[in-house]
Amino acid sequence: MKLLFDQNLSHRLIEMLQHEYPASQHVRDVGLGTASDEAVWGYAAQHGFTIVTKDSDFHQRSFLFGHPPKVVWIRRGNCSTSAIEQLLRTRRNSIIEFAMNEEGAFLVIE
Repeated sequence: MKLLFDQNLSHRLIEMLQHEYPASQHVRDVGLGTASDEAVWGYAAQHGFTIVTKDSDFHQRSFLFGHPPKVVWIRRGNCSTSAIEQLLRTRRNSIIEFAMNEEGAFLVIE
């Protein structure tokens, strides 16, 4: 499972979660650091990524367009990168099940 971390999440998550989510990327590392949501969406769909974001716009896109790509929407206010890391570690099984589910377009985690 490959995650594509949106610009509102730290690029340090790639290294922190390398074991749990190998082959994941951050938008800045694939040249999309300042790209539109549409461009990020297209890249993720084309390259088999699940978008991880704190941005509700991707949640809304998943309603409009379905998947791919799938979207993991982190609904936490301001919090540290380590808090996000822990959340993604503890919810790993749910995220993997979601990725394998052919029907689900988005997953909300808090």
